[in-house]
Amino acid sequence: MAIFYILLLFIIIAAIIAVETDDLLSSVICMGAIGFSGSLMFLFLRAPDIAITQIVVEVLGLIVLIRATIARDSTLITGDREFFGMVVSIVILLTIFLGGIKVCDSLPAFGSPIFTQAPQAASQTYIREGLHKTGAANIVASVILDFRAYDTLGEAAVLFTSIIGATVILRKKTKKLLEEQDQ
Repeated sequence: MAIFYILLLFIIIAAIIAVETDDLLSSVICMGAIGFSGSLMFLFLRAPDIAITQIVVEVLGLIVLIRATIARDSTLITGDREFFGMVVSIVILLTIFLGGIKVCDSLPAFGSPIFTQAPQAASQTYIREGLHKTGAANIVASVILDFRAYDTLGEAAVLFTSIIGATVILRKKTKKLLEEQDQ
C-alpha cells in the first residue's frame, strides 16, 4: 500500500507544478505525469482494462494539449538547463521506471491465473455457466457481449470519443478554412 501513497504524493506534486508554473509546456507535461500515475494506480488495483483506457485517453489528450500549447506558446528548448530542473526530471523518470518495475513484479506468474484461487469469483461463473446462460458461440463473446456489455460499451465510447476529438482538433484544415479557399 505504500506505493499508492507514493503515487498519490507524486500526483499532488505534479498537480501543484502544473497549476503554479508559468510555462505551458511544463504544465502539459505535468498533466501527462498525473494521468500516467493514475494508470499505474489502476494496474496496482488489478484493473488493466481501465488502465489501458486511461493511457489511450491520456496520450490523445496530451497530443491535443501539446499541439495547442506549441501553437500558442513560443517555448524554446535550449541546451542550457538548470541543474535543479535536470535532477528533478531524472528523479521523476526514475520513480516512474521503478513504479513500472514494481507493477511487473506484483503480477502473477505467467500461466497461473489468479482467478482460479477464488472459486466464487465472477470469472468462475462466466467459465462454468457462460455458454449455457447466454447461448453465445464462445466464452469470450459471452463475457464481452453479455456479462460485461455495458462496461465494454462504455470503454469503446470513451476510446472512440477521444480518437474523434483528437482527429477533429489535429486536422490540418478546418471546414471554415476550406470554404474560404473555395470562394
